[in-house]
Amino acid sequence: MSDHDFEQPISFEFTAKVLKIAKEHIAKYPQGRQASAVMPLLDLAQRENDGWLPRVAMDYVAELLEMPRISVYEVATFYTMYNLKPIGKYHVQVCTNLPCLLRGSDKIIDVAKNYFKIAIGETTDDKLFTLVEVECLCACVNAPMMQINDDYYEDLDENSTLNIFTQLRNGKSPKPGSQIARNSCEPIGGLTSLTNDVGK
Repeated sequence: MSDHDFEQPISFEFTAKVLKIAKEHIAKYPQGRQASAVMPLLDLAQRENDGWLPRVAMDYVAELLEMPRISVYEVATFYTMYNLKPIGKYHVQVCTNLPCLLRGSDKIIDVAKNYFKIAIGETTDDKLFTLVEVECLCACVNAPMMQINDDYYEDLDENSTLNIFTQLRNGKSPKPGSQIARNSCEPIGGLTSLTNDVGK
């Protein structure tokens, strides 16, 4: 999907339920400082619009926060968490920062490209998967890893990555977290210190 293969919607507004959440975010800030809620409101708008931010959604947030539209555009274009064009049902974000790269994220990228038959930044023709390369997602201990929508998949290799993609394509829900049954971010071989219960 290229930048010109989609149309911008002509209107946008929060549902009553989401507007209530938006107002709760705005209420966290002092009077006159409501612009501080721009990031969570953009996230809400993106979730309300199939994972991407059309211009009318950004304008709606600007009006709600009584701030210049350009200021909202600046935030939305600066942070990579905001998508300015439609994405697939599954937003596959593979970390290629140093810890992940050292542990094989280049192989994860290759598996994704070959499976989806797309390049980085593209969406499959069936609109199911969008593949992007991202910087650190802060799960370095369990590298290599990727984020798909709101879930982290960690301790990946080619086989586990392919299994995750296949499950998603078949309408299943792969188990997030470590793919080698690691407990949180403990060493792969288990704890080597602080193995006794403290205070007992």
